[in-house]
Amino acid sequence: HAHVEARGSAEDLGQGAEEGVVDGQIPHAVVAETLHHPQGRAAIDNAVAKMRELGAEIRDISLPHTDYAIATYYIIAAAEASANLARFDGIRYCQRVEGSDVTDLYSKTRGTGFGEEVKRRIILGTYVLSSGYHDAYYLRAQKARTLIRGDFLKAFEQVDAILTPTAPTPPWKLGEKADDPLQMYLMDIYTISANLAGICGISVPCGFAEGGEYKKPLPIGLQLLGGPFGEETILRVAHAYERATDWSRRQPVLS
Repeated sequence: HAHVEARGSAEDLGQGAEEGVVDGQIPHAVVAETLHHPQGRAAIDNAVAKMRELGAEIRDISLPHTDYAIATYYIIAAAEASANLARFDGIRYCQRVEGSDVTDLYSKTRGTGFGEEVKRRIILGTYVLSSGYHDAYYLRAQKARTLIRGDFLKAFEQVDAILTPTAPTPPWKLGEKADDPLQMYLMDIYTISANLAGICGISVPCGFAEGGEYKKPLPIGLQLLGGPFGEETILRVAHAYERATDWSRRQPVLS
């Protein structure tokens, strides 16, 4: 089960200290299993404490199907990429690389025009949509997506906003994981549920990883999720949090 702290009824979590009733939440079981970085965990815990200080009420909720979010998302996203990018064949759209025949033209055009990650998703998407695998992968992923959305809609009957980390670790070095796509995909573990459930989200700074392996401070993000068309609520909560902390005014050193 994915338990998420939630319910924040807060007079201070509005546009002003006197406005709004807002619920906040943070997924404890999910975070415990995936957020192994000590400074990241500390930053999120401090953000929850700040939300309480601002008046939010914190409670546990259940999101039992979010364990399947990564697999579900990358099956559906790859299938959509495969279908949507099929038009870029060098005949009607995009650049053309001439070949000895039509098949060679298609192959050279698509091989030259798309990057490695795009090719990876096209191949995966073509596979999950192919005869014999459509029902086993794509159809089941769509069913899982419905269950994930249902979990969130049920949660938003109890709360106004959900708090999670933005990512399980601080940022990597540029290109550090380029040869490990699975690790890159797993970085999306907290954010892709919003895409699957059709809800809104925003990320705000909540700390920095400093010292030890980090020669320069690297930012840590706090994600706020709201229900469908709940942008006003999460913008108010994010604004209240940023007013109460100075993380958004600190800049990471990039040089």
